[in-house]
Amino acid sequence: MPAWMPNINSSVLLDGLASLLLLAFLLSVRALIVRAISRNPTLSMEAKRRWVVSVRNTVVFVLLTGLVGIWAHELQAFAVSLVAVAAALVLATKELILCWSGAALRVGGKVYSVGDRIQIAGHRGVVLDHDIFATKLLEIGPGQTSHLYTGRVTVFPNSLLFTNPLVKENNGQEYGLYILVIPLGDQENWRDAERHLLDASKAECSSFMGEVGRHMKMLEQTNLLEAPSPEPRITIQIVETGRIQLVLRFPAPDRGRSRVEQAILRRYLTAATSASH
Repeated sequence: MPAWMPNINSSVLLDGLASLLLLAFLLSVRALIVRAISRNPTLSMEAKRRWVVSVRNTVVFVLLTGLVGIWAHELQAFAVSLVAVAAALVLATKELILCWSGAALRVGGKVYSVGDRIQIAGHRGVVLDHDIFATKLLEIGPGQTSHLYTGRVTVFPNSLLFTNPLVKENNGQEYGLYILVIPLGDQENWRDAERHLLDASKAECSSFMGEVGRHMKMLEQTNLLEAPSPEPRITIQIVETGRIQLVLRFPAPDRGRSRVEQAILRRYLTAATSASH
C-alpha cells in the first residue's frame, strides 16, 4: 500500500467526524431556538411560524457553508478531474440549480415571505413555508376572484420565479383597493344597477374610509407616488354587443376583503330585487 494512503484515509475520517459534529451542534442549537420561540407568549402564531422557518433555513445555510469549508482541501485535490463531472452534473441537475437560484432571488429581492398572499403560474394562496427547493401555499379559491381557503396545500418549485410573473396581493398593507365585477343581462337597466352598486359599496365602506384615506396618504409619502382616491368607483365595460358589466373598485381591510365584498353583493342584490318588484 502506498505511503500516502493512511494519510488520506485519516484525513477523510477527520473530515467526516467534523461534519457529524457540526451537524449535531446545529441540530441542538436549532432545537433550543425553536423551543424558545414556541414558548414565547408575546409572539403570534404567524410570527412564530415565520421565525421557525427562518431559523431552519439559516441552519441549513450554515451547515452547507461549514461542509464546504471542512471538505475544501479534499475537493481541491480533485478539482481538475471534476471539471467534466461538474459539467455533466449541471446538465443533469439544471432544475435543482434553478430552484436554488429562485430561492436566492426570493431572499435577495425580498419577493415574499411567510404570511404573504401571492399568485404565480395559476397557483394562489398564503405562503406557509419555503426553503431552497420549493414554496408551500395554503390555497385560496376557487378561481382568481374568490378569497376563501379551500383547505388544500399547493407546492411549487422556486424555479417558477424565473419563468412566470408573481403577483403579491396584500404587499404588507393594512388596507387595499380591490375589484368586483357585476355582469348585467340584456334587459337590465344599467343606470339603476350602477346606482344600487355604488350606494351599496359606499354604505359598507363608510365605517373605515377615514382610516383608508390616512393609509393611502402614508403610502404616498413612503413611495413618493400619487396614491389613488380610495372612494368606491364604477367603470362600465362592453363585453360584447348588447352586454355590459360593471367593474367596482372598492377599499377594504386586507384581512376582511371577502367579508366586505360579500356584504356589498348582498346589499346590491337586495336593492336590485326590491327595485324590480
